[in-house]
Amino acid sequence: MDVFKDWRLHMLALVIVIISELIGIQKIGMISLLPMIFAMIIGGIISFPKLKILKERNMKHASSIMTVSLMLLIAKLGLDIGPNLSHIMEAKGALLFQEVGHFIGTILFGLPLAVALGMGREAVGATYSVAREPNIAIIADKYGLDSPEGSGVMAMYICGTLFGAIWISILATFIANLGILHPYALAMGAGVGSGSMMAASAGSIIAVYPTMAESIRAYAASANLMSSVLGIYIYMFFSLPFANKMYVVFSRMFGKTDNVSGNS
Repeated sequence: MDVFKDWRLHMLALVIVIISELIGIQKIGMISLLPMIFAMIIGGIISFPKLKILKERNMKHASSIMTVSLMLLIAKLGLDIGPNLSHIMEAKGALLFQEVGHFIGTILFGLPLAVALGMGREAVGATYSVAREPNIAIIADKYGLDSPEGSGVMAMYICGTLFGAIWISILATFIANLGILHPYALAMGAGVGSGSMMAASAGSIIAVYPTMAESIRAYAASANLMSSVLGIYIYMFFSLPFANKMYVVFSRMFGKTDNVSGNS
């Protein structure tokens, strides 16, 4: 009940929403900046402890409300799946195959770069997935969070929480404006297993293809659901072992002398 009595938090949230909506959608070249991005930036600024605008108690309340808000968002997106179920079924293997893209980007591109920049076994934890809650649980169970792999996955989790939605929103609108991929493919790519990131990227895609809004939300929600359920098995039985093997190859290539055998 303390959350509902926190008038300071609710008033600040209302002011942020009003300011963000007044700013509206701003376009910088091929990139569309949605009100959600401005809201996150303003929220991040007023959260700086030195400004003393928000107290620790307000932030704890905001964190608890965020969880409930995401549940409502996921429920709403789930309602979009039903009317579009026939279209989603037409995707067949594409919806399953989109899961492959989630580790190709992180392992094939991220892991070599991380090793080249000097990371050790932390690179495995940081790049074997998009580092959301299920991925942390897998690393914690296999290596422990006090391990180098645990440090890697936690570092990426924090970065994803702070900047993930902003980054993926900008990236999604840029790729959507290129017009090289079908909106359904973009929508499936938006479902990375994170509710906030999916909402940010799907919103950006819808801004480019407003007439397909309902179908885009349905595809994104379906992909996000599959990433949350099926993705766990892919991460455990394929992505993590594959990242370990990739680390062995690239650590030798870049002359690293730490434990390259991993624990896989």
